[in-house]
Amino acid sequence: MSATPESAEPQETQPRPGIDSPARWRPLRVWIPIVLVPLMALMRFVPTLVPNAPTMIWMVASFGPFLIGLVVMLWWVLASRARWFERVLGVLGVVGGVALEQVICDPSMRGPLLVVMTIPLAIAAFAIGAILAGRTLSLRRTWLAVGLALLATAHSALVRTDGVWGDFSFGVDWRWKPTAEQLADEEIRQAAKSSVDAPVDPQALLASLEGAPWPRFRGPQGNSAQTGRRFDGDWTAHPPREIWRHRIGPAWSSFVVGADRLFTQEQRLEDEVVSCYDAKTGQPIWSFATPSRFFESLGGLGPRGTPTLADGSIYALGAEGILVRVNAVDGTLVWKADLKEASGRTEPPMWGFSCSPCVDGGLVVVHAGGKGDKGIVAFNVTDGQVAWTAPAGEMSYSSVQKITLLDRELLCLLSNSGAHLLEPATGKSVSDYAFAHQGYRACQAQVIDGNKLLIPAGLGTGTRLVAFSANDNGLEGKELWTSLEMKPDYNDILVHDGNIYGFDNAIFACIGLEDGKRKWKGGRYAKGQALLLADSGLIVVVSEKGELILLRATPEGHEELGKVEALSDKTWNHPVVVDNRLYLRNAEEIVCYELATAD
Repeated sequence: MSATPESAEPQETQPRPGIDSPARWRPLRVWIPIVLVPLMALMRFVPTLVPNAPTMIWMVASFGPFLIGLVVMLWWVLASRARWFERVLGVLGVVGGVALEQVICDPSMRGPLLVVMTIPLAIAAFAIGAILAGRTLSLRRTWLAVGLALLATAHSALVRTDGVWGDFSFGVDWRWKPTAEQLADEEIRQAAKSSVDAPVDPQALLASLEGAPWPRFRGPQGNSAQTGRRFDGDWTAHPPREIWRHRIGPAWSSFVVGADRLFTQEQRLEDEVVSCYDAKTGQPIWSFATPSRFFESLGGLGPRGTPTLADGSIYALGAEGILVRVNAVDGTLVWKADLKEASGRTEPPMWGFSCSPCVDGGLVVVHAGGKGDKGIVAFNVTDGQVAWTAPAGEMSYSSVQKITLLDRELLCLLSNSGAHLLEPATGKSVSDYAFAHQGYRACQAQVIDGNKLLIPAGLGTGTRLVAFSANDNGLEGKELWTSLEMKPDYNDILVHDGNIYGFDNAIFACIGLEDGKRKWKGGRYAKGQALLLADSGLIVVVSEKGELILLRATPEGHEELGKVEALSDKTWNHPVVVDNRLYLRNAEEIVCYELATAD
């Protein structure tokens, strides 16, 4: 049967009632992600926007973008106006991209970095794609959003991290580049092969080490103050002169110095190393390795503490809790102890064991953070056996230190609960002064006028001066003042001529010792460190990015006398000055400068 004219005419194609129907596509409700995505970025800067916030505000910067990112995904699923299969595709695309990234990424990008960086980046990229294509009435908008999310996760898969900076921004580099650790290990091995061992008289060297000018963390008095030489304050005319520079393995350790030798700690591949360098040349002399590798994606890689030089030995605590005593002459092991085992812990603290050993009276004392009476542990220096234990706050990255308070020799430790004062021989508590701090403590106390203790705490808590007096139970502390004008994070403070100098969060400042009131605030050196040249009335500041800055120690105002680009990466390590030499390191390099004297 032939077709009728009507049946021969083309039929008008009707839209399918499913995917292709324009009526079923609606512009996305994009005002919500337009608000939320900038808020995710803003969370990164909250610590700098809230000057007197508590220490735990770092959690806002670290986890705030992730939590807001979850709200963005809730918007996509519940309130975006996307079609149901778009919503499923979008969620699967983001989740699948993140999952694939975790399979192929560098190990440093796993764990906290997944929550702190990769997921927020993927969600933010997805939201930006949805915003850009929000008025596109087809599946192309979802593919664009998923594609941007995949690009963001691909970025995380191509980089590695060495931890955060003081403002919680991440240090990242391409994963295929040689690490600073690998470059340092190669250089140190080559230097060790080419070095010629000079003859050493062990007895003469031990005698010289007895008078070490910088035997412990922050110097002979534990206050980061150099004395005995006066230095020229004109760095324009007489800038520091570089003597030598070498690579070094990652660590946040400082130095101890004696007999023209530098002792420090570092990470070399799978080993934590106690190392000895020639102070004149920077060439390696010996090293002692312990199989241990501590990496935490915020704090980075390697040891945290600084070794102690005493009785011809080096005492060093690794980030995973291995305490060693080695011969300072040749680096041979005397004994080794496991702090986790001694304190009943199963894991190191979040950022690793960071205590620099306190050696006194035949004991080496460290903070362990164990429960009950296992907060502080003392070991016999002869054999490494536990001598006593004492309770202390569980959260501390400070070091036990010997002090003299009211003519009594005591041990002092700052923890999250306050200041702990103990008898050195027995660990018996003399005072537990309550000065709670939310989060970690990573600074040292200082004795003022023989009867007062200056206690730095950090963000949200500030610094307090406490006067102590004797009572029937030991010592009793009375608050004289507490100042939020000086909030050092992990940056120790300096005391000079009735004033306190240090980092108020990320800005250098001066407050009065008498009342804690601000004298001045200036110098944006981020989270660096500082050293007092006491007899010269000068302060050497090391900025977080490795600059050396010379300041005049005066309450009249911030006076910068000179600046030198010393190191090129994150520098949290304390500087050391011995004689006219300044020694500085970070997680990549070690450098020695000669300072011009005023003599």
